Amino acid sequence: MKKKILYELKGLYRDNFRVTGYEFGEGKESLCIVGTMRGNEVQQLYCCSNLVKKFKQLEEEGRILPGHKILIIPSCNPYSMNIQKRFWSIDNTDINRMFPGYNLGETTQRIADGVFKAIKDYEYGIQFTSFYMPGDFIPHVRFMDEGYSDVETAKLFGLPYVVKRVVRPYDTATLNYNWQVWDTKAYSLYSSTTSRIDAQSAGQIVLSVLKFCNGLGFVKYHDSKKKDSQVIVDKEMISVQTAKSGIFESLVKAGDAVEEGTPLAHIVDSYDGEILETLYAPVKSRVFFIHNEPLTYASTNVFKLIEIE
Repeated sequence: MKKKILYELKGLYRDNFRVTGYEFGEGKESLCIVGTMRGNEVQQLYCCSNLVKKFKQLEEEGRILPGHKILIIPSCNPYSMNIQKRFWSIDNTDINRMFPGYNLGETTQRIADGVFKAIKDYEYGIQFTSFYMPGDFIPHVRFMDEGYSDVETAKLFGLPYVVKRVVRPYDTATLNYNWQVWDTKAYSLYSSTTSRIDAQSAGQIVLSVLKFCNGLGFVKYHDSKKKDSQVIVDKEMISVQTAKSGIFESLVKAGDAVEEGTPLAHIVDSYDGEILETLYAPVKSRVFFIHNEPLTYASTNVFKLIEIE
């Protein structure tokens, strides 16, 4: 294992800003794994730290196959993580909306540029990321339906769901999109949580990366349990929206199967405790995403469901 400083920015009032990578194996640049871009992505950092430990073991045991270099970057935003602020601490910008970066631009543009120069030539890329809305997920892999990524490769992760997502205008400034512009097959892995640790879900994500590497011939890792992932398109998911704002009282959790008409959550008046609204499942489905903050606004998507037969 080689520990490397991939990008460094001089700090005026504190220690320098550094993006650190852990390199395993030798040969062509086969796989890059990127962890946190945002300061509240604690689960994503935890997944990466476990992967660093696991790949160190694999390398010591000679189970990383010759001719392959694997790079793991646990965090691209340690400053924000230190103060538990989701976006850049000075101007509240999102590093994952700054790619491919600009070395004479704003601070987050310079960070994106420095990171991207170090990782743009890898054949495969995996990013541990989080959703723009706060909530819990069924662990899954996502890829954009335009570019070099494909369904069959995504299935190598062995996760229950593969989500194809339609490219939107704001995607053009993300790491995933720009990786593919530079001919990298890029995939985003979603764990169940973001700002809190879920060890079981983290273990599932770590195992999925090892399955992926084994399937592509990067490492030797025996897995006797083969699972066929269900492929879904993000636009086909059913959204359940609030009409009222108030305290969000969930009655189900991510992964639950619900019948049509099953109560999903109550929206409660924060002053007098009265139930303002009850949300129901419109069809027989599985809870794919659920809002996990104690309060919610009106006209907010708080559930995403996958219809099941």
